[in-house]
Parts: sequence; structure tokens; C-alpha cells
Amino acid sequence: MTEADKTVPVAELGYEQARDELSTVVTTLERGGLGLDESLALWERGEALATRCTEHLEGARGRIEAALNVDDDED
Repeated sequence: MTEADKTVPVAELGYEQARDELSTVVTTLERGGLGLDESLALWERGEALATRCTEHLEGARGRIEAALNVDDDED
């Protein structure tokens, strides 16, 4: 993850972008060697990215369920 990635607000990331960055965050934290402040900042970014991914998935689930309900209503 580059410094430029960290400046993009999480709310503006698409699912794939958030997922990929989250994977990088996890790998970086697992590797260790960071200072406490940097680790905490990275952890917080990771939490926000995980929440963003969940939002995208829940939105997709809602759209799928709505489409399935429309099909059921037409039968």
C-alpha cells in the first residue's frame, strides 16, 4: 500500500479496491516490525476497509434479494 492509497477516503473505494487494500494491510501487520502508532493507524484503516467491504456485500445482497422478490411477485 502506498501513501497515496492511504489518502483515498475509504468511503470512496469500490469493493475490489477495499478488499485488495485490506489484504495488504493484513499482510503488513502480520509481518510486524512497525511502531505502535503506525500499527494502530494501519489497524484502524483495516477496520474501516473491512466495514466498507461489508457495506458493499450487504448492498449487493439487498439488490439480489430485491430482484428475486420481483421475480416471485411476477409468478
